[in-house]
Amino acid sequence: MTRVILVHGSITDAETTWAPLLAPLRERFDVVLHTRPGYPPRPPVEHTDFEDQADEVSALLADGDHLVGHSYGGVVSLLAAARTTANIASLAVSEPPAFDVARQNPAVAEVVDPLKALLADMPESPREYLAAFLPIVGSSMPLPDPLPPPLEAGTRAAMAERPPWEAEIPLDVLARLPTPKLVMSGGHSAAFDAVCDVLTTSLAAKRITLPGAAHSIPRAPGAAEALIEFIESAT
Repeated sequence: MTRVILVHGSITDAETTWAPLLAPLRERFDVVLHTRPGYPPRPPVEHTDFEDQADEVSALLADGDHLVGHSYGGVVSLLAAARTTANIASLAVSEPPAFDVARQNPAVAEVVDPLKALLADMPESPREYLAAFLPIVGSSMPLPDPLPPPLEAGTRAAMAERPPWEAEIPLDVLARLPTPKLVMSGGHSAAFDAVCDVLTTSLAAKRITLPGAAHSIPRAPGAAEALIEFIESAT
């Protein structure tokens, strides 16, 4: 059966991030949820780096796999696809915060600058961090009080991550891959649109916009259908 590797973003774990897509994907594919370091059920970490995570995902990939990454997991997936020795069947990313590729766009600075300020004055409480972080990235995720233990653990993991705008995405390497590519955005953020525009053009990728869930693309109406159609067309 065709294998699809799903790499989640920040704050929520793999199961929570991809929950809306799992049932329809599992009807057609062998779905592998990759949990990034620090996120439950993996143990807590003091620091984690997208470079190390990309190596981890790269080692997981096999010929014929389809790689799908959301948000921070999209940055990891872009790096992993560029360095894997496997002949993957497709690469799809949704709103990766690979802000370095569009650093000259003023909208990017409007997101990165407050994120840098947040990291420079890191709140002690995970809930305080979330309250500041979510509006910056345009997430519509409700914020319970107190945070459920899995969400608190995921937030602590996010607080330990190396900033994704420090990632240098090898666009030239990715562009040379014959692998079909898909870039998804939510149509809610000029900064994420700028990143997705650069990726789409540089990688000759298919581009779709899935409004309705802001940055939480896996929860957007039509996300499952769009992803399934892309994977099946690339299989």
